[in-house]
Amino acid sequence: MTEIFKAAIQRGASDIHLKAGDVVRARIHGQLVPLTQQRMSQDQVRSLALKLIPRESDRERIDDLTDYDCSWGMAGLGRFRVNILRQRGSLMIVMRVIPFEVPTFEELRLPEVLKKISAHERGLILVTGVTGSGKSSTMAAMVQHINEKWARHVVTLENPIEFLHRDRKSSITQRDVGTDTMNFNDGLRAALRQDPDVILIGEMRDTETIDIALKAAETGHLVISTVHTQDAVQTISRLIAVFDRSEQEMVRIRLSETLQAIISQRLLPMADRSGRVVACEVMVVTGTIRDCIRDPDRVPEIVDLIAEGRDHYQSQTFDQHLAELVKAEMVQFGVAKAAASNPSDFDLKMNFLGDSPEPGSGSADISEHISSDPSFTRDG
Repeated sequence: MTEIFKAAIQRGASDIHLKAGDVVRARIHGQLVPLTQQRMSQDQVRSLALKLIPRESDRERIDDLTDYDCSWGMAGLGRFRVNILRQRGSLMIVMRVIPFEVPTFEELRLPEVLKKISAHERGLILVTGVTGSGKSSTMAAMVQHINEKWARHVVTLENPIEFLHRDRKSSITQRDVGTDTMNFNDGLRAALRQDPDVILIGEMRDTETIDIALKAAETGHLVISTVHTQDAVQTISRLIAVFDRSEQEMVRIRLSETLQAIISQRLLPMADRSGRVVACEVMVVTGTIRDCIRDPDRVPEIVDLIAEGRDHYQSQTFDQHLAELVKAEMVQFGVAKAAASNPSDFDLKMNFLGDSPEPGSGSADISEHISSDPSFTRDG
């Protein structure tokens, strides 16, 4: 199996699938391809699962496991985020490749304004996007930037731990949910008593986690987390909608007072098919945007405010960044148009500026071009 894993990593695999009764498969350049001719047996998958599970107590109940997350690494091979599941009554393993080195903003081609956003000493910063949009990589780059620039105590709560941070100027305390703490909520409450400057939460999943995260931001900590939403406006609406109607007005006020920025991202195939590039919407929270968050009728105005704040605040909408990527010939026009928040408006603006190609050029289906980039993890 070690040789199979090595071969997959050398070919640029982002995920490896191991299932009883099937060949070993890997996702390479966006496509799921077979790596072996021989099918794996139930005993082989079970034996591998036992090696990957870190806790003896969990290994003892392997026959009762249905969904299990952990991380695993081997010197000279790499690190993986592991999900062990059951399908048709037998075990299956999905392993996601995690780079050893923590990526930088430059390596991920992220906007320069993220350095300013990371410099905040308090408040809430959210990184959003669909599954596989590189949220984990962006958050890791933010922690890495803080680690190199300031002497702070950073506490991370992850399930499982992905990127491993070395202490530099900052002290990084990484806690694995399920191993180092029982759950996100217990870990988050405990973090407030651990003298943190920065708290990273792998994901804000429920009202309790959101509530504690807001309290942490309100009490002078910088909180960084993720939400599975497509853009800033949807993120604000989703966070508020999670709460009961009787609580929503207060949550709006709390969110307007603590939110510092929302970075929403999508990964797109590069025009030369050499990898993927991130398209970002960056909402830097201003006084006017805080007013819009408080007033539900004004929330739709936020998109225009993001666009208008580009020069002064370095904010940007998805469509503004996509237009940049097309002009730089990093992304094909058709791919950018398909990913735009408003494809029709994007088409009109690009035509007006004379930056769109001839009709039909570069309009192939995105799925035909997607390739993997080791700088990004296909995060959950």
